[in-house]
Order: sequence, then structure tokens, then C-alpha cells
Amino acid sequence: MKSFFSAVIGIFMASSILSQANRSIFEFEFEGVTLNGVLDIPSSLTSKGLVLIVHGSGETNAVAQNWHAEIRAMFVEAGYSTYMWDKPGCGSSGGTFDYNQPISNSADEVITAIQALKEKRVKGSDSIGLWGISRAGWINPVVINRYPDIRFWISVSGVDDKENFKYLLEENLRIDGLPMDSIALIVDEYLAGVKIGHSGGGFADYQEATSNLQKNAFWLRFTNGGVTKEGYYSYQPTFMKDSLDTDTGLLVYVKDFSSTLKNIKCPVLAIFGEKDMNVDWKLTKSLYESTLGENTELTIRSFPGCNHNLVYAPTGGVYEIQDKQLPWAYCDGYLESISAWLKELEK
Repeated sequence: MKSFFSAVIGIFMASSILSQANRSIFEFEFEGVTLNGVLDIPSSLTSKGLVLIVHGSGETNAVAQNWHAEIRAMFVEAGYSTYMWDKPGCGSSGGTFDYNQPISNSADEVITAIQALKEKRVKGSDSIGLWGISRAGWINPVVINRYPDIRFWISVSGVDDKENFKYLLEENLRIDGLPMDSIALIVDEYLAGVKIGHSGGGFADYQEATSNLQKNAFWLRFTNGGVTKEGYYSYQPTFMKDSLDTDTGLLVYVKDFSSTLKNIKCPVLAIFGEKDMNVDWKLTKSLYESTLGENTELTIRSFPGCNHNLVYAPTGGVYEIQDKQLPWAYCDGYLESISAWLKELEK
């Protein structure tokens, strides 16, 4: 496991590599708003390709805070340009942030970025690759299906076809030390609440069905105080449009996701942390093997002791790094595995 000192050295080296790259702000228009991003191009001014960095869930301030610096530096050092932008309503991007932005619309956003980069003939844009984490595991397959001229896809902590919060809740309650019967009760209440909201049920029914869930400390923290009446009714019309799997009671974010994955022909590198307590990585790994494994050059790497972000973590809990003030230290071999895979791809 890397020490705090090693983590700092890694970040310093990444900053040094990126400082030598040709960096510029690149903006593009999407649905009437301007999205702000940063381009990093190898200092040689030649590029083997251009890798788009596709974010996971939540708001971003990626450009100002220099997100994914070590990852971008790894690509630049390998001879690839990178492009990363902030979501609508985040950082210096215009518009309004929508936590529930549909996957289809997020894919349109990525394709619009690709088209803008190609139109401006940005170095490397003749060979586009995708790197994406978590939620991007839904977005990037849709992009590739709609825009098949993608050179490769690197999936980090990818998802299966259904929402992952049931798994996240169950695993983090376990980490918090709740007994199994309490975990089962709270998870069942969560699923009951989903069913009520999706079927058009009222807030009072939702409250009655989720009394224990609403008092749980992890739930309250994750939802910033719990579900309010205003929030419930504001989201419900959108929520009811989503598909609900009748067997599991989980939302399906991409319909017929297996076929979407089977349609992918470009090489895929799938990377997982074996202490991922956000996404059921074993389930996704199995899905990838049965779908992508049919028609693509699929490579899978998993890293023990590493969480959803491929950072070393004792338990992998959502708030562990933050609460214990642990170093943000990427797993040994994580970045190196991407570099080695790219070299094999170039042969």
C-alpha cells in the first residue's frame, strides 16, 4: 500500500507532466449552453489519439480543481491528448446541473463534445478513446452504439444494467456495523419506497413505509437530510418514466443493456477495485464477460484492497477516505495497467 508521501509524489509528478503539456480551455455548445473544459496535448504537438474523460455521478468542478490529474498525465505521457469538461451548471459551464440527467442525454453530451473536437481538428481527434468511471459505464456504451468510430473504451468501476444503490446501501450499512436483520429491514424499506414512488404513490405512504430508513444515519448523510415532501413530488414525474425491473425492484437505466454491450466492437479495458462498496463489481465483471467477451478484445483487471475510485481503502466505505483522512493513493499497478494496455493496442 502506498504511503501518504508516495501519494503526494504521484500528484506532484502528474502536475509536472501536465505543466509541460500544451494546455488550453476548450468550450463547446450543448443544447444552447456553453460547456467549459480543458485540453491537454503532449508537448511534442503530435498525438496518438484523444481520450475523453467521462465523469461519474454528481456535480463537478473538474477543470478548476484539476480532477483526474494523475490519469490525464498518464495518457499525456503515453502520447495521447485528453479532454475533460464540467457538467452543465458546474464549474464554469453554463446551464443548470441535473443530478437525474438521463443517460441518453449524457451520451448526447459526449457525442457533441467529440463532434466539436473533430470540427476544430484538435490534435488526436482523428482517433477518439473513452475513459469513464462508474455512471460512465452506462454512458459510454450508449455513445459507442450511436457513434461507432470510437477507438477504445476504458471502463473503471463500471455498472451493470440496474441502479446500484441497493448494493451501496447494504454494504455501507454492514461497514457501519449494523446487524444483518437491521440491514435487511432498512434495505427492504428502501425498495418499498422505490415501488411506492414509481407507482405514483403519495409522500405520506412513502413516509409510512420507510420509517426506519429515514432515521438511519448513513441514509440521512447520503441524502443530505433525507427525502423531503417537495423533493419527492418534484422528482416523481421523472422517476415514473424510468423502467423498474419487476424481479429486483431496481431501476433499469439503459434498456436492453446486454445488447448495447454486445454491439460494441472496439477493444475494452475493464478495471475494478475489489473493495468497491458503491457498485457490485463482481456482477458487472460477469456481465462484461458474457456480453463484451463475445465480440470485443476484452481485458479485465481487478485490484485487491481498492475502492470504487481505485484508491487504497481498508473497507471501501463511501465516506472512509474523507472521515479517516486517508491519502488519495491509487492502487499499485492501476495506472500502469492502462499504459501497458495502450502499448499492446498500438502494436
